[in-house]
Amino acid sequence: MNNRMNRRSVLKLSAGITATSLGSGTIASALHFESPNARPRIGVIGCGIRWDKGVFVPGGRYGVGKEFPKFGDITRVCDVDSDRLERAKGIVKNWLGKSPVGSGDYRNVIDDPKIDVVHISTPDHWHAKIAIEAMLAGKDVYCEKPMTLTIEEGRLICEVCKKTDAVFQVGTQQRSTSQFIKAVALIRNGRLGRLQKVQCGIGGGPTSPEIEVASPPKNLNWDSWLGPSPFVDYRFKAGAPNIIKSWSRAHYEFRWWYDYSGGKLTDWGAHHVDIATWGMNKTHTGPISVDPVFVEHPVEFKDGYPVVSNRYNTATKFNIKAVYEDGLELTIRHDTDNGILFEGTKGRIFVNRGKLVGKPVEDLATNPLPDGSLERVYKNQKMTGHVANFFKAVVQRETPVSDVFSHHRALTTCHLAGIASRVGRKIKWDPVKERIVGDDLAQSLVDRESRKRFEIQM
Repeated sequence: MNNRMNRRSVLKLSAGITATSLGSGTIASALHFESPNARPRIGVIGCGIRWDKGVFVPGGRYGVGKEFPKFGDITRVCDVDSDRLERAKGIVKNWLGKSPVGSGDYRNVIDDPKIDVVHISTPDHWHAKIAIEAMLAGKDVYCEKPMTLTIEEGRLICEVCKKTDAVFQVGTQQRSTSQFIKAVALIRNGRLGRLQKVQCGIGGGPTSPEIEVASPPKNLNWDSWLGPSPFVDYRFKAGAPNIIKSWSRAHYEFRWWYDYSGGKLTDWGAHHVDIATWGMNKTHTGPISVDPVFVEHPVEFKDGYPVVSNRYNTATKFNIKAVYEDGLELTIRHDTDNGILFEGTKGRIFVNRGKLVGKPVEDLATNPLPDGSLERVYKNQKMTGHVANFFKAVVQRETPVSDVFSHHRALTTCHLAGIASRVGRKIKWDPVKERIVGDDLAQSLVDRESRKRFEIQM
């Protein structure tokens, strides 16, 4: 907290740091964190595909990681895979001319008093622990989506964020993408009338054959990779038709195991359900019921848990309906175009990463949105890149566009969809108390116990 207060005091003395200076590329001199000639120091925890797409995709360099040197200096990198760690050190040296300090232990990043910002790009099951401990250590946080593995983790992150006054941006970059902002602005300006239904198409999840137990590669610290999740055997099988060319419990493919993720429901759901919740103006609340109208899993479940551990287990096909107190319906499906369909009493629009279409969009040619409509949606700020928005918030000590509180509410809907799918029945949710009503088994899945040695350090 002392670190936080010292930085805030210095920032208040830093005249001339504006949104314009943040949006124009490299900040030449400073964000005035400790001296007029300093830039914020960034620690990266997790150096996989979200940080550098070139890890698995030839010519795919770089992921969002390339944006950070525009605004600060990456001085530490951390990964439990020594190969990725060395690769990251080389990438940063190429960017900034100096190799960062590397470590396999994230605490070396968090415990460094010189680190101002932590960029978390680990698998989902590590997010909450690192983010909470980073905030308590006085750091600001940019965390890749989804923010959490469980609903209770989200509540705890919100609590700690309020307590520490940390700036925390979730990596749901669609919130800083023009067509999604315009879609929400159309809704806010009444162009669709009263919203009635919203549909999120997020695609289906993959299956796998039986995956054999194998020895972890020498470059991977398997115990540390598992972290808070239960200890299980490493599994690996070559020949998969995916970007990693293998089935496994680890790199990239962790998404399809409930121990580490929520499958497509939190992988793509974290993006599209977030925009849907934003458009519905439900970022302060949640549904009152979630119904797994149709769900297929690749393995059998008993009491909410898969009965085998040698194959992917997250949902592959689904049609899940969430209903809010005012009757508004949100469906999450695998079998429609990837994107979000908003339907109102006056019209409908469809938006995804490639387009924004519908008659209300066409009508903009003769009836444009009022001046400032997009900025009002973007929290009364000038629209900019997602990472730029984060660093602007860091400097000005304001809430970024993808804050923990709204993301927690949207992701709660995704988590509830997963819980309803796992227990195989409709569940009722109290969005005020944030509890599942009348279903002890379903409520037990709202949180998970961390493995010994990997509990969150409060």
